[in-house]
Amino acid sequence: MTVTNQAVGLHHVAYACKDVEATHHFYEDLMGFELVHTEIEQFDRGGYFRHMFYDVGDGTCIAFFDLHGVGEKTDWNSAISKGNGLPVWVNHIAFKATEERQDEVKQRMTADGVAPLMEVDHGWCHSLYYVDPNGIMVEFCRDTPGFVPDPTVARELLTAPEPRATPATATE
Repeated sequence: MTVTNQAVGLHHVAYACKDVEATHHFYEDLMGFELVHTEIEQFDRGGYFRHMFYDVGDGTCIAFFDLHGVGEKTDWNSAISKGNGLPVWVNHIAFKATEERQDEVKQRMTADGVAPLMEVDHGWCHSLYYVDPNGIMVEFCRDTPGFVPDPTVARELLTAPEPRATPATATE
């Protein structure tokens, strides 16, 4: 099936954050994503939010909402996966990287006392996984040279029966 009305790219992905300063430090100082825009929206009925945008490359952004009385529950959880009873690695965001960029981020993280949660060679890509201050899994992923996507095999596996082998174990 060929789709002709594809998007021209990803503008931004937005998450809620609990700690603006820790989130800013993680994404700008450690990940190297520049803060490029912040807006504050005040509601007539009371409350406000701050919306911060960090450029991850090519104008694509990751954004965060700092919420203050705009309808959020008092006990809301920013850790999307864990908050829904799932392993932390299920809902995550993966940033495309080069080996050099992965090394730079790993060095900054290590210097700040942050170790990768996992480092995985998937065969078709190599990934470093971190958990941000909001409990969100962040992946830095580089493609394996020479990997060629195979949509036919991908579609076959989409509807394949459950595997009979022992499932792989992933770190939470």
